[in-house]
Amino acid sequence: MEQIAGILSAMITPAVLISACGTLIMSTSQRLGRSTDRVRSLTRRFKELVSERGQDELLAREEKRLIISQLPRITRRVRLIQRALTAFYASVGVLVLASVLTGSSLLLHLDLAAWPVVFALLGTGFLMFGAILLTFEAQLSYQVTRAEMRFLEQMGQHYAVLYRDEPDPTAD
Repeated sequence: MEQIAGILSAMITPAVLISACGTLIMSTSQRLGRSTDRVRSLTRRFKELVSERGQDELLAREEKRLIISQLPRITRRVRLIQRALTAFYASVGVLVLASVLTGSSLLLHLDLAAWPVVFALLGTGFLMFGAILLTFEAQLSYQVTRAEMRFLEQMGQHYAVLYRDEPDPTAD
């Protein structure tokens, strides 16, 4: 009975890390989906802006510049997210292997030396690498959002000037 408890406890550590990877895979997949949706949205908006009607919009030129300037950052973001997902999937695979090797060596009395530990460390390394990539991606996301906020501030100032002479409808 003690042997079985030892086997299970040795296999639990990789399982906890596998669970963490699963959570990160789900959230990172959602980030990738949102980034893809954002690119499609920007594409639609750009097409509107370059149309005959869209070229007459106020600040159309500035908005087109904003979209074009965001593309390299969004491309980098998508690459970082994709690499993070790959790292997380690799981590799951290697951690599962570490768990299987641990259980097999204890259950079958095999001397696998340090291989389970090596694979557990490798899986943890992939997990850490993916987390680092997502840290960089979060910074790029902030930069893109901040650029959009600056554009909206510019647009707000433009429209505020247009309506400066009109009375405030909320004032009594």
